[in-house]
Amino acid sequence: MGLYNGRKPNGAENMKNIMPKIIFTMTAMTLILGASALKAQTPARNVWSGVFTSDQAAQGKTVFEAKCVTCHGAEMTGGEMAPALAGQMFVSNWSGQSLGDLFTRIHTTMPANDPGSLNNAEVAQVVAYILSFNQVPAGATPLPSDEAALGQIAITEKK
Repeated sequence: MGLYNGRKPNGAENMKNIMPKIIFTMTAMTLILGASALKAQTPARNVWSGVFTSDQAAQGKTVFEAKCVTCHGAEMTGGEMAPALAGQMFVSNWSGQSLGDLFTRIHTTMPANDPGSLNNAEVAQVVAYILSFNQVPAGATPLPSDEAALGQIAITEKK
């Protein structure tokens, strides 16, 4: 007799049969589009792709020694009120964030005795020095000194 016992289904029965398929398809499309949007927001590069120059890191060392070493220490191990800027603790604290996040934190809150006194170029130099100190390899292109561009560079533990 067939699927419908010899009679045609009415509109309500059609809707009852089709609705789960529509809901499933809409849910699947939402998940796919959501995953695509999340992937699009992931920074395109990471710190391991040569995002600063060795000259920039050297300039950053000079700024660091003048403005940061008192609290963070020459070995960047931190102190009573200052977090470590080197080693596993630093990497764990910043992994998954962007260089834009680190740049903003430094630019708006450091040095502790004169927050916001470093200009964008100095902050970028200090960030380059911090990366260099953490054994991140230098590249041929200087680290940008604006938050939006730095937001496209992920801080990751390994390559």
